[in-house]
Amino acid sequence: MKKIVLLLLLFITFSSCNSTKDIVVTKSQVAQLKSKPVKPTSNPILPIDINGIELTPVDLKPLSLNIKSALPKTINTKANRIVDYAFAFDGVRYKRGGTTIDGMDCSGLVVTTFDSENISLPRVSRDMARTGNLIDLKQVSKGDLLFFATRKNSKTISHVGIVTTARDGFVEFIHASTNHGVIVSNMAEKYWYFAFVQARRVI
Repeated sequence: MKKIVLLLLLFITFSSCNSTKDIVVTKSQVAQLKSKPVKPTSNPILPIDINGIELTPVDLKPLSLNIKSALPKTINTKANRIVDYAFAFDGVRYKRGGTTIDGMDCSGLVVTTFDSENISLPRVSRDMARTGNLIDLKQVSKGDLLFFATRKNSKTISHVGIVTTARDGFVEFIHASTNHGVIVSNMAEKYWYFAFVQARRVI
């Protein structure tokens, strides 16, 4: 009986030792764990090296460019285009009823020039003086129309020109004069100052 009890005790002792045996991890198992690839995240963020400067994710901000402010401002208004077109006839001889480089009269120059910008005006200067808005001479700007009474002892409008320059009381205009053809004149000239009737804006 003592032998049976002793055998049972030995059996229980050995079986309990097996259950509490320590787990030993070898160096080879550690090496295997270290060599396992790390699964990347769905959106990996890596630093970028540009010319030796490392940009961290904080530096990588979306750029918003304002193209309009970056480009130089270009002046291309309708008034400027009208004046530029009128200057193409500078020096053209005067011709009553003319509307081409072969000859121009004052209203012909204005009608042809404004027509280049799809602005229709009456063919005769006195009818043209009823279009657009009446403005003071001090308020004129490039592209406005100046009307004159050039016939002796008459206040009826008979001539028209296009303002080319207007600043601080200095006003120049392009027109077709009977003596010199298409030229630029100044409102400071005595003849045009006293012949002036009104100014109008049609653009």
